Amino acid sequence: MNIPAFIFLAAAVGFAARVPAAAVSADTAQISAPAKVTTVEGITEYRLRNGLRILLAPDDSKPTTTVNVTYQVGSRMEKYGETGMAHLLEHLMFKGTPNYPDKTIVQEFAKRGMRYNGSTSSDRTNYFETFTAGEENLDWALKMEADRMVNSNIWRQDLDSEMTVVRNEMEMGENNPTRILWEKMTAAAYQWHAYGKSTIGARSDVENVNIQHLQAFYRNFYQPDNAVLIVTGKFEAAKTLARITRYFGALPKPARTLEPLWTAEPVQDGAREVTLSRVGDTPIVAALYHIPPCASEDFPALQVLGEILGDTPSGRLYKALVQKKLAAGVADITMGLHDPGYTLMLAFLEKDQPRDKAVRALIDTVENIKTNPITDAELRRAQRNIANDIEKTLDDPAQFGVRLSEAVAAGDWRLIFLNRDRVAALNIADVQRVAENFFKESNRTLGEFIPTAAPDRAVMPGPVDVEKLVADYRGKDAMPAGEAFDPGAANIEKRTKRYALANGMQVAELSKQTRGNTVAGTLLINTGDGASLMGKKWVAEIAGRMLERGAANLSREQIADQLAELKATLNVQSTADHVAVTFETKRERLGELLDLIGELVRHPSFPESELTELKTEMLTNIESRRHQPNSVAENALARHDNPYPKGDVRYNETFDEQVDAIKAVKGADLKALQIALYGADRGQIALVGDFDPGAVEPQLAKLFGGWTAHTAYVRVPRPYRESSSASQQLETPDKANAFYIARLGIPLRDDDAAIEPLLLGDRILGSGGLKSRIAARLRQQDGISYGAGSGLNLDPYEANSHLSLSAIYAPQNLPKLKAGIADVLSTLLRDGVTQQELAEAKSGLLQMWSVGRTQDVSLSAQLANQMKIGRSMSFVAAREAKVQAATVDEVNMVLRKYVAPDRLVQIYAGDFTNAEMKSPDAAPQPGR
Repeated sequence: MNIPAFIFLAAAVGFAARVPAAAVSADTAQISAPAKVTTVEGITEYRLRNGLRILLAPDDSKPTTTVNVTYQVGSRMEKYGETGMAHLLEHLMFKGTPNYPDKTIVQEFAKRGMRYNGSTSSDRTNYFETFTAGEENLDWALKMEADRMVNSNIWRQDLDSEMTVVRNEMEMGENNPTRILWEKMTAAAYQWHAYGKSTIGARSDVENVNIQHLQAFYRNFYQPDNAVLIVTGKFEAAKTLARITRYFGALPKPARTLEPLWTAEPVQDGAREVTLSRVGDTPIVAALYHIPPCASEDFPALQVLGEILGDTPSGRLYKALVQKKLAAGVADITMGLHDPGYTLMLAFLEKDQPRDKAVRALIDTVENIKTNPITDAELRRAQRNIANDIEKTLDDPAQFGVRLSEAVAAGDWRLIFLNRDRVAALNIADVQRVAENFFKESNRTLGEFIPTAAPDRAVMPGPVDVEKLVADYRGKDAMPAGEAFDPGAANIEKRTKRYALANGMQVAELSKQTRGNTVAGTLLINTGDGASLMGKKWVAEIAGRMLERGAANLSREQIADQLAELKATLNVQSTADHVAVTFETKRERLGELLDLIGELVRHPSFPESELTELKTEMLTNIESRRHQPNSVAENALARHDNPYPKGDVRYNETFDEQVDAIKAVKGADLKALQIALYGADRGQIALVGDFDPGAVEPQLAKLFGGWTAHTAYVRVPRPYRESSSASQQLETPDKANAFYIARLGIPLRDDDAAIEPLLLGDRILGSGGLKSRIAARLRQQDGISYGAGSGLNLDPYEANSHLSLSAIYAPQNLPKLKAGIADVLSTLLRDGVTQQELAEAKSGLLQMWSVGRTQDVSLSAQLANQMKIGRSMSFVAAREAKVQAATVDEVNMVLRKYVAPDRLVQIYAGDFTNAEMKSPDAAPQPGR
């Protein structure tokens, strides 16, 4: 057996020794204080003597804190035959240490209501948790992360139990044609470099991984001198730095030296091609080009080129393919990595659109920039879009912490700001030169290899000395922080102003100081009644989706440009009986954005060309879902025992019926429906953030106060129907992953006295993450599902709520899935919940709700929907009090009364015909 050199090195320096528990809580006075390295735009870097880098980015504007530990190890560091190790460790790092045994870590996450995750990429692995700001939560998170940095168990039994879950994650990816095409193209593009390997690893490597090799990999890379600790959000910097010094400073600096990686991908010397053939309905064509690393001076120009080529609706690919009916949609992905990465351009086709024409148009658009040069307008639009994206990231401490991880992986966290400045400084000559150097035939991977007599090869720049590059970088002034806002329901109610416009439209205003002077809002337009919507379900849905595609004298592209100029985001969602517009911008641009929204909803133009494109996108989406297990199962469940006639907005169509209904929609239908049913008299609008009520209120009155629908909105009733047990098993050929979904009708309205105990019972059953009983059984114990749980859908109007269950799994594990679900339900109803489970469910549920209210867009939607059903935050405060007061007996009584397994409707979708050939017993056994 060939054992990599670093295994011997680890043994030679005694890496197997653990750090004693006492060392992680040593007296700070005995540890050298961290050295300050630099401060850039409000972020300060420190370094401990053991090599740990620390980034502190305090921001009191939101009452949450995010702790992020980034290890500079990913699939790039894996040896041949040992792919997937970094990803396996991502899973095993949640399995505990001697100081946090068994499921303690995930149980604490659930108890504290923390949002957490781990992720692995080519260059790094990170673990992060976002939680309600507080000394005790922060102290626990830092202490736990310091402990699992060097003391994680990495046991054989944990690896075995997690193996099927990892296989299930692999199979989930196998169901996605885009992801697999991407994987095959990178494999063809990279001859030697590890970027050509999937992060999740080769199945044979993962299934036969040697536990000693995996442990050595962990001990080699999971060390303080190979990690960056990032803390963002609300915290006291001095106290936090002292805690970090205490817990992480006690970890010794390892004696080993990390082995350098010297593999460099040679310059590609000819076009390459790969073809993927699998069951599916949506053709995809793509082109991949090698590009320099993120730190290269050429990389910012490639970011700009990604916007110029791939943006919708302004990008060149959109105009060359979608507008000319050669594709249904386009996308671009620019991978700024530590080593030379790549950019990927994709086009998604309808099944009857010719692939050869799409390929030709895609290649011509990307590679003919020399004859069709970049324009000043294109450059400015791209620079603006990138600047807006970075600014929005800086506005959100949790998102910013994760973004810092990516910059760390690429070489240094300051690359975020440096590349932002480089993008802003670009000129057309820079972008043109870079495009001509990298977007050429010899540097392309498409789907076929085409030899050439005169190779025209890209010249890749040499390595970048990132330390020297960023040594004197200081960046811009730090963004001003907002107020320390209390997200409690009582405080929100106290600070919220509600009133009605002349026509009856309801308004809620919550003014506060925010980071970056941002303001968010939600507008609800409620439309029609059962009679006026009869036969017009898809007309109504498409009308809402068309609002952003043209209004008055504005084209879709002009609307997109205006939103970018306003530094605004806008999202329109529509169903048969309502349109929801959510938006966010800066204080000084709110008035202009509201004017634009008024134009979109009151004067939509419904351009025929845009309608054709939207219908094509929707039809392509339906075709792509026809064979997906989750879509097939969800559609079957929605149609089960549906009593309503075709044409009723409550009727759920087959895929074929959806196609026919969408094709039948005409532009005149949209205009007629909008004129008849749209109005603000039964609508709601909520604003949350930094704005001037004195300026906003007269503007709202002018925009919406006189707008009344010709046909009044009347909610379409959806009364409860008791159903008996039913089961369907549906075939989805050639899909490695299967999907389970179930529904149980519950005759309760969301203000019934039983709801709070039921919410707690659902969290214990399946909505509480890895700690819930379904996940504990199917993932932690049986190891058959990457994702499984439950959810409670509460009806605020009628006694017609329902409980749902779902899980992904391999088709051959269907018997285990059925047995596991049945056992979880029967055990829950027989033995009931425990006092500890209830306490953790209360804590987790209340903190989850509190954290949710720190997101201004979400809070504005909550306030708008509360007005729609005649409620306020007082209802939320009362609900939280009832949750806090619920007893074990109440929860068990409600569960036994309403959770009836004998009335479950259960749907199983997967490739069960071929499941026997994929029996788990026949899978290769992991190496021991």
